Amino acid sequence: MNTTVDRFLQYLRLERNLSPRTVDRYRRDLQQWIGHETRGKADIDLASVTSNDIREWLIERASCGDKPATLRVRLQALRALYRYLLRIGLVDVNPAALVELAKLPKPLPTMVRETTVNAILDADIDSDDFTQVRDRLIVMLFYETGIRLSELIGLQDTAVDTAKRELKVHGKRDKDRIVPFGAELQSCIEHYRTLRAGVRPVCDNLLVTDKGRPLYPSLVYHVVHGGLAAAGGTGKLSPHVLRHTFASVMLNNGAELNSVKELLGHESLAATQVYTHVTLSELQHNYELAHPRALKKGG
Repeated sequence: MNTTVDRFLQYLRLERNLSPRTVDRYRRDLQQWIGHETRGKADIDLASVTSNDIREWLIERASCGDKPATLRVRLQALRALYRYLLRIGLVDVNPAALVELAKLPKPLPTMVRETTVNAILDADIDSDDFTQVRDRLIVMLFYETGIRLSELIGLQDTAVDTAKRELKVHGKRDKDRIVPFGAELQSCIEHYRTLRAGVRPVCDNLLVTDKGRPLYPSLVYHVVHGGLAAAGGTGKLSPHVLRHTFASVMLNNGAELNSVKELLGHESLAATQVYTHVTLSELQHNYELAHPRALKKGG
């Protein structure tokens, strides 16, 4: 290993106080890079390395099977090394900073079928049982308003106006938004409130436990996961999946992208646009299932 690189690793360990595991990862990546750069040479000239040299190494690593995430880590090790060399005055430019990080594929949001949610909302329950009515309301709120888990737990009773059919959500970055809802949810909230009166809540939240206290994340997760699993849902079954499903359903049924953005409380339209990919993916899937010639191979 190059002595300057050794000093860099010592700097990471002693001055930056990075974990031994992180430093060891830097060491392995830099050793591999130096091995690539010094083929046929006695040692590496750190100051003469160019951005193209680094790109060639990354291309070689990709051809050997390195995934984008691994390539990003390798490049970040080089960027950190050259930041250190700039700091101590051994180089005048950071060639690794001029190389773009490999882009990671963005996974599409997970969702559940409308039929799965409908199976929960249309199932027979004891309408006089507080817990059963509350649990259905939890699923309905996620599915029909798209609110986040934290927003549902913190939803104040006074923030839900059934006469106007709207609720005021206190979201991320202390921003409030108004979310409308329909007659079915209105009826469910009003019925829930009549049953909740017998529980005697000790807080101002809309949704409470059977002891009248605020809900907590694990309870809500259990309600959603259990309900979706019982209705035939598979894979990831969480409150956030219902939020994804809400967004997809809205777009599939003609809602404008900007309107869905406002309902979800997204800061930018880019965060909402991912659901258009889900919608197109779903459309393609349905087309292939429905059209008799969709999967016919060309001759």
